[in-house]
Amino acid sequence: MGLRARSPGARKPCECVKSARSRSVATPRPARRRPAPGSNPVAPLRLPLQALPCQRRSPSPHFPGGRGESCPGPSSNGCSIVCATSIAEVRMSTTSSAQPRTPVQPMKLSGLEPVVIGQGTLFVNVGERTNVTGSKAFARMILEGRYEDALSVARQQVENGAQIIDINMDEAMLDSKAAMVRFLNLIASEPEIARVPIMIDSSKWEVIEAGLKCIQGKGIVNSISLKEGEAEFKRQATLVRRYGAAAVVMAFDEKGQADTFQRKTEICERAYRVLVDEVGFAPEDIIFDPNIFAIATGIEEHDNYAVDFIEATRWIKQNLPGAKVSGGVSNVSFSFRGNDPVREAIHTVFLYHAIQAGMDMGIVNAGMVGVYDDLEPVLRERVEDVVLNRRPDAGERLIEVAESAKGAAKDDSARLAWRAGNVNERLSHALVHGITDFITEDTEECWQAISASGGRPLHVIEGPLMAGMNIVGDLFGQGKMFLPQVVKSARVMKQAVAHLVPYIEEEKRQLAAAGGDVKPKGKIVIATVKGDVHDIGKNIVTVVLQCNNFEVVNMGVMVPCQDILARAKVEGADIIGLSGLITPSLEEMQHVAAEMQRDDYFRMKKIPLLIGGATCSRVHTAVKISPHYEGPVVYVPDASRSVGVCADLLSDERATRFIDELKADYDKVRDLHANKKQTPLVSLAQARANKQQVDFSAYTPPVPKFLGRRELRNVDLAELAACIDWGPFFQTWDLAGPFPAILKDEVVGTEAQRVFSDGKRMLQRLIDGRWLTANAVFGLYPAAQVNDDDIEIYRDESRTEVLMTWRGLRMQSERPVVDGERRPNRCLADFVAPKGTVPDYVGMFAVTAGIGCDKKEAQFLADHDDYSAIMLKALADRLAEALAERLHQRVRKEFWGYATDEQLDNEALIAEQYRGIRPAPGYPACPDHLVKRDVFRVLDPAAIGMGLTESMAMTPAASVSGFYFAHPDATYFNVGRIGDDQLKDWAARCALDEASAQRALAPLLG
Repeated sequence: MGLRARSPGARKPCECVKSARSRSVATPRPARRRPAPGSNPVAPLRLPLQALPCQRRSPSPHFPGGRGESCPGPSSNGCSIVCATSIAEVRMSTTSSAQPRTPVQPMKLSGLEPVVIGQGTLFVNVGERTNVTGSKAFARMILEGRYEDALSVARQQVENGAQIIDINMDEAMLDSKAAMVRFLNLIASEPEIARVPIMIDSSKWEVIEAGLKCIQGKGIVNSISLKEGEAEFKRQATLVRRYGAAAVVMAFDEKGQADTFQRKTEICERAYRVLVDEVGFAPEDIIFDPNIFAIATGIEEHDNYAVDFIEATRWIKQNLPGAKVSGGVSNVSFSFRGNDPVREAIHTVFLYHAIQAGMDMGIVNAGMVGVYDDLEPVLRERVEDVVLNRRPDAGERLIEVAESAKGAAKDDSARLAWRAGNVNERLSHALVHGITDFITEDTEECWQAISASGGRPLHVIEGPLMAGMNIVGDLFGQGKMFLPQVVKSARVMKQAVAHLVPYIEEEKRQLAAAGGDVKPKGKIVIATVKGDVHDIGKNIVTVVLQCNNFEVVNMGVMVPCQDILARAKVEGADIIGLSGLITPSLEEMQHVAAEMQRDDYFRMKKIPLLIGGATCSRVHTAVKISPHYEGPVVYVPDASRSVGVCADLLSDERATRFIDELKADYDKVRDLHANKKQTPLVSLAQARANKQQVDFSAYTPPVPKFLGRRELRNVDLAELAACIDWGPFFQTWDLAGPFPAILKDEVVGTEAQRVFSDGKRMLQRLIDGRWLTANAVFGLYPAAQVNDDDIEIYRDESRTEVLMTWRGLRMQSERPVVDGERRPNRCLADFVAPKGTVPDYVGMFAVTAGIGCDKKEAQFLADHDDYSAIMLKALADRLAEALAERLHQRVRKEFWGYATDEQLDNEALIAEQYRGIRPAPGYPACPDHLVKRDVFRVLDPAAIGMGLTESMAMTPAASVSGFYFAHPDATYFNVGRIGDDQLKDWAARCALDEASAQRALAPLLG
């Protein structure tokens, strides 16, 4: 399946789940008392805190001895991995010896589906990217009124496994209340998002209350506190209770934030007593945030901050029954910004103790949390001295080793310490960490050892190699590894398997009669559908499935339906997977489903059909594709879900239940979709009457420096590299967030830095080696608006020969009234002067940076290097977009010349702070792909190596095409849903029959 294009801020690793069927925390998991088969070998037995010997000093009664005394503590066999999936285990092990107490109710939240948080549940991370104060990209979407785009941010967080999403609209230039209401109302009509609870986040009570009136189910208010006095606190809490919500309660009162154990517990107890005894607030609906502050700052008053938080957490769990505890973990290591090894060690030690004390929630960067027992002993001791405040010179002593800790990662002897393990341990380490340096030697050593004991080469794969990949799969599903790491692990696996292939083939030759091959978990035929050339996401899914012992037949791109079905029969496929990026691919997927229904082979066997790709969605699959085929049709949003879905579908024990749950889910989705309140539409005549008002009588359109077509060949890749927008590059790797902030992101920052470094290295190599060729063609032509919605484009200034007529689409939704004025129903033709008024102009372009990409990709794949193959295609995409950006800049400044004085850096270009727009077919302002036919006829991009498929996908895949508008009022917008009257009118103007028009505009027809 193709990975969905992610909007910034989508992914938090601790929000990820292990399979598509385990997205809620409603079902507690028991603590494991020994490692499960295939689990991480460095994750040993979880033991009660009292059983772990260690060296601790602390002034706290729970860290015996105070400064200068030692006591039993953890040894090398008592580590705990402080990350999401082990938190419940740590807590259960530590509370198992506690005195029995009156049971308290779990916290129960809901969107359209319930979420239960109680004893033994996983550590809960809240999706924070729908926050204008924390995400510049989301803030920009809201400020520009692009609410549909903003919805995608929320949707992607849920798809990535977020159990709760936080929404904040506190922006000075925004009507926060109106924005909150509008966004929450939009969410309510999106069942994929509305199924999870909402956290309404604001410092303004009126915004919180407005939000509470909009949400479905039971959400969370973030936050209330005593800072404005007890009367206001009770008033707000009473309203929160009346609205049926839970609440985050900050440790903040009339005197300010709590910074000591005494103040934290005093404020939390006071707030608890007021809430429970006077307001009648359910204790399980209280979430205390006792404030995590930076330690080791050099200020003595700060030395006990971590201990105060840990002890306050313990005190809250012991004395305020039912209350939950949350906090922002990264704050604790703020003093060591720039030294990731030390920050990681501080987080690891802090969480080790805070979770055992009862911490329920927190923003945790999985990439910045290590294994407690794997920390270098001296570093761990000194970090614990700081975290637990065991000695007065703890900060200075940590600083002494901080630089050496930072440099240890670069030290070969330290980095190669894992080589001292046995061969199975080395193979596991190499797979988990993506290290290929020694894989051939280690694989050969392992094979020789297994061969000596009478084993087969496949036992190397089934044994240590698959054990290592099982760890990778578990860590990926749990959110402890990120996509780039998984692909690197796959590269290691492929190279190991490639080394074993000659031995396997020889065994097959000798044992042909008996058969000697290992039976895979299942065979999957996967393809990008006819007319579509995009395959990065599909290739990633292929790698992930293969790493989990599924046999995958990847048919490539632009594969016709009959070829897919024929190959599936020949291969005896257990599952068929379809991928596509462009909207016409959705129609082709429906066709494949219908053909499977017509064919007895698939209908009788009910072969599952998987659907994936950037344009796909759960709703579209349920409403548009699934009804065409009676077998299971499953939407797979990303690679992390593919393994769990396939395993469930092919499991004798789980398949029936999975399919029944899927059917019930799709029935519910279809009912919700059918009953969804649609935005009212106006007639096409009314929409045209409310068009964008542009005063062309007071406007003189700029005349281009030349008219006609031009080519630019072999564009300097180094010049394009300076124009790259890196944001979407990280989305390819399922690392969402705005660039460059993503590099310091609390969740994905570490891995983002790593993949960014790999990307820049390959970028330099492809520039130096001239792996790719970048070409462009563009044209500037006279043009005029005709018939309200269309644009005629002429060959020359005589305006007698029409090269093409671009048939536009107009917004038809009922537009809101803002400041007493109704917003316009826009069409791109509104920004071109009407025929018979002033002479106007438009431009068009087609660019590619993908020439040579397939050849180089094949070389990487031949070397079993999927990571580099995917990296190459991701960079080619970025260079194509950079070429489009750079060419548009030159058009404005040189070729059209209406912005000769423009002086914008790359950040300003990416932010589109220039005059004019560059709409592309298939995007919201120009959703019609068919216009590409005319663009390709006029510009002849075939001359520069580009092509167009029957489904309007451009080749090479790293290609972009579109139009240029110069009017200063020109802006982007979303056409959205259209009415039957506009469909028929557009079909007539395009000389299409209605069925063809419906296929072309299917996404706009609701």
